[in-house]
Amino acid sequence: MKLPPREASRYFAKPDPAKAGLLIFGKDAMRVALKRQEAIAALIGPNGEEEMRLTRIPGADLRKDPAQLLDAVKAISFFPGQRVAFVEDANETAAPAILNALTDWAQGDAQIVVTAGDLKPTSKLRKAFEAHPNAFAAALYDDPMTRDEIEAELARSGLTRLADGAMQDLTALARDLQPGDFRQTLEKLALYKRSEDTPVTSADIQACAPASTEAALDDLLNVVAEGRDSELDPMLKKMQAQGANPVTLCIGATRHFRTLYTIAANPGGRVFIPGNFKQKERSTRQAQTLGSERLERALAHITDTDLQLRSAGQNAPAMALVERMLIRIARMNRR
Repeated sequence: MKLPPREASRYFAKPDPAKAGLLIFGKDAMRVALKRQEAIAALIGPNGEEEMRLTRIPGADLRKDPAQLLDAVKAISFFPGQRVAFVEDANETAAPAILNALTDWAQGDAQIVVTAGDLKPTSKLRKAFEAHPNAFAAALYDDPMTRDEIEAELARSGLTRLADGAMQDLTALARDLQPGDFRQTLEKLALYKRSEDTPVTSADIQACAPASTEAALDDLLNVVAEGRDSELDPMLKKMQAQGANPVTLCIGATRHFRTLYTIAANPGGRVFIPGNFKQKERSTRQAQTLGSERLERALAHITDTDLQLRSAGQNAPAMALVERMLIRIARMNRR
């Protein structure tokens, strides 16, 4: 049977032990692995692997020895409790062995859990699980995490108290991160709040969120090009705390303003603009607002600052020189 996406998260958290099997497949291997871990842990409990109630079989091995899956399904454990026969990274060559085990499955046998990559609708493996009356097939798509998934991860990490605005920040973070990275961020956040009996705030989330220097640099340069010099100081301080290098900032500024100058100097011409669609539109507006003359002066400021940073006799604080240069360029919008 097909497991609808809306029901999948709840099922992974509490799978039915009376089912014959579960197929989890999708393009994102990390997303598949996390859901598989959750489902197996819910079936066999925290001590299941130690009690040898979990049998792991690489999908590639079933081509050489197809009988090993059925043997694992029918095996009797020394310990009581649910058993799982897990087939990892299955493909079409493993399908005959898996279908045979599904056909011979009976109540009391180990549940068959299979993971796979992106399976086409015509896949024998996918069709078998979708058509089986006592098994589920769950497709995982590269969509942002749902609110239910975020709340489940928060509960797993013990983060049940959130201040106003914290859930919105976590939802935005979940859109930017892969599920595995998001889970690691929540674990870091739980450790960060371990000694505190206060709700999770937006500041806590910001302190624990993984830093993206490249994204932060893009945001900084957009602020400069748009003349919002009052926002520069806090952004530079944050980047400096994350280990940003003044020379790297100059190199990024050179690249950004050179692109703007090329756009401004070639109105109507075909110019390569790096970034996504929104950034391309933004860069075009910045170039039109500043114009080629001011952009030429901006590039001269950047070049002078870069030379000062690389000079052997330079004594002034490097970040202060960069900040002064960025403020001067940002204030060009006022003239």
